[in-house]
Amino acid sequence: MASIRTEAALLRAAGEPLAVGALVVDEPEPHEVLVSVSHVGLCHSDLHYVRGTLEVELPAVLGHEVAGVVERTGADVSGLRPGDRVVVSLVPSCGRCGYCESGRPTICSRSGEVRRRPRPAYTLPDGTPVARLADVGGFSRHILVRENAAVPLPGDVPTLVGCLLGCCVATGVGAVFHGAGVRPGSSVAVIGCGGVGSAVVQGARLAGASEIVAVDLSADRLRAAMSYGATATVDGAAPDVRAAVHAVVPGGVEFSFEAVGSGRTAELAVAILRPGGTATVVGIAPSGTTVAVPADALFVEEKRVIGSYMGSSRMHADVPEYARLYRRGALLLDEMVSEVVPLAEINDGFDFMRHGKATRVVVDMGA
Repeated sequence: MASIRTEAALLRAAGEPLAVGALVVDEPEPHEVLVSVSHVGLCHSDLHYVRGTLEVELPAVLGHEVAGVVERTGADVSGLRPGDRVVVSLVPSCGRCGYCESGRPTICSRSGEVRRRPRPAYTLPDGTPVARLADVGGFSRHILVRENAAVPLPGDVPTLVGCLLGCCVATGVGAVFHGAGVRPGSSVAVIGCGGVGSAVVQGARLAGASEIVAVDLSADRLRAAMSYGATATVDGAAPDVRAAVHAVVPGGVEFSFEAVGSGRTAELAVAILRPGGTATVVGIAPSGTTVAVPADALFVEEKRVIGSYMGSSRMHADVPEYARLYRRGALLLDEMVSEVVPLAEINDGFDFMRHGKATRVVVDMGA
């Protein structure tokens, strides 16, 4: 096998639009697969890197919410074959460390070792190495990933919506079930109702929450949240959001989820809890962000603050379950895709995100 020349959207400088151009993708290592990307979702974390609020080595290919088809396999790959449809997990795990064996692969202690490879996966045609976000670099027509990071996608789930399972659905629904452990009859508030927040709303509905309060600055997103299962909405621009949430759920909610990625909204997630409640921080905040929590909230009111990276997901078990829920009409995926753009118009897709109207924008890599 040999490297291939493909096309990708590159970030060359923070604050600048992505530039579509030629990219060389290395041949697969023994435990890697080459995936021909069908669709990739635009995530708010990608926007952080474009703006420069999160740092990445440049030039880089961003993108991680990927669905596609296996095109080549490395010599030691045994579980996948060319032609298999897959969703990509951005957290490949070793499967053998204490965290993996206890069912927490998203915090695998050997993830750095698992990600290591002897040569750059991506280069420019002149040989310049190109970084790939999360060792995926999904805004490329072809990508390389470890075999255990390529999760089979059932044939009745279109890749257009299947890509959402790789990040926003895994993160949002996973945070409800694997992270917070929402119980039937619970009260829930979701701060930020973009792709991840919308998935949290759906997860809360699936968990049997009796009250689901959606909080966002966008009226469009709040209307969409109601269609996903929210029972009430609160304008995030209200003078006192805490009071507005407490007006809906007197005394505060049992579970809150922060899906924006800022210290201020994480603090709000704690403030809207009732005593004994749990705030789950899901959004990725800019580097250096801190969260201030009053000590009384922890010691006197016994509130809990937890993090949930990628929904604490177990992708090989979760994806088939999400596919089953989608087939039943219980997990709404088609409705989450607000816009579909070709690779050449990827910057327009980010503009849709900035305007706050889209739940999820998906890039059709074949268009």
